[in-house]
Amino acid sequence: MKKALIIFGAAAIALACGSRAAKSTASALDSLSQTVQEPVMAVEPDDDSPVSFDHTVWDFGDITVDDGPVSCTFTVTNNGSEPVAIYEVVSSCGCTDVRWTREPLQPGQSGTISATFKNEDGPHPFDKTLTVYISGMRRPVILRLRGTVHEKTRSLSELFGAERLGDLGLKTRQYKVGTLRQGRSASESAQVANLGRRPLSVEFTDMPPQLSIHVSPNPVPPGGTATMSYTVASDTTVWGAASYSATPVLNGRKVAGSITFNAHTRADFSSWTQEQRDNGALPMFETSTFNFGIVSQGAEVLADFRYTNTGHSPFHIYKVDCELPSSMEVLEATGAGASEKGSIRLRLDTSLLEKGETVLMVTVTGNSPAQPLS
Repeated sequence: MKKALIIFGAAAIALACGSRAAKSTASALDSLSQTVQEPVMAVEPDDDSPVSFDHTVWDFGDITVDDGPVSCTFTVTNNGSEPVAIYEVVSSCGCTDVRWTREPLQPGQSGTISATFKNEDGPHPFDKTLTVYISGMRRPVILRLRGTVHEKTRSLSELFGAERLGDLGLKTRQYKVGTLRQGRSASESAQVANLGRRPLSVEFTDMPPQLSIHVSPNPVPPGGTATMSYTVASDTTVWGAASYSATPVLNGRKVAGSITFNAHTRADFSSWTQEQRDNGALPMFETSTFNFGIVSQGAEVLADFRYTNTGHSPFHIYKVDCELPSSMEVLEATGAGASEKGSIRLRLDTSLLEKGETVLMVTVTGNSPAQPLS
């Protein structure tokens, strides 16, 4: 027997199943809030921003405790016609010190933001952010510092051999691009390695037009590492969660295996005025929880979520994504005009779930500026 509970929140729908007593709604909501948090992503300036950065992510790669503090520098350039100033840079934790150019940047002038990761907390992966506030910009720019601290130096095969494709060493074959706003592109990067004894030329094939990949240096020196930068461009035919795969071609030979890049495409409201946002769609669901009660493993059960569009514009559902699409099917996902009602109906096949308690996420991508992901 399994006990099932669906929870709907501002970020997702969650389904919990368990053979023991159900958690309280508050406990389940706590689990949901921990589950739906997105990985920290860099946020680049808007297209109409007066400034540009040479990069928004600095990857220190693999370092050791004995390396001590490590530093990097981001360069920001004023591309506008008026002076701009970096008036605040906020680090996400006390483990990072930051300094920046205090003088206003004249048109065409560049300044710097320098950060030092103290490396005092022992072995662990880290992903820190710098929130940069610049005059004349509607929203801050988010810069990232990331890497992995090890107790001692590890061999290249230890670091990159887990997902090896030929002589191309990878830490994973699944890479995250994060949130992709429609009409824009999103980029990320990762370290790869040449585990062979001769230079390795890395190209890619069998990939969709939305995906581009660049490796530098290329060829990758034997026993060396390189940065694999990848970009996913939005496509109006693609919404919500999507995977983009590519097959490596090493020294002219196609390997058996591929790597995948995952992104979640949502609507872009960054250019909307406050009036447009105020007049946008706003779905309000009748309940945030759905409890199936006790069900037998193998049973198919239904969940209905009804909502009212309390906004001033029609609400459109672009995509409903299930965390385990093989176990959950979207039977209905209807939009709604202003002040009208809509619904989402899901069917869960519990035969594909393990016994015990499970939490599944369902994310709704729509056109509400207040809730682009419901």
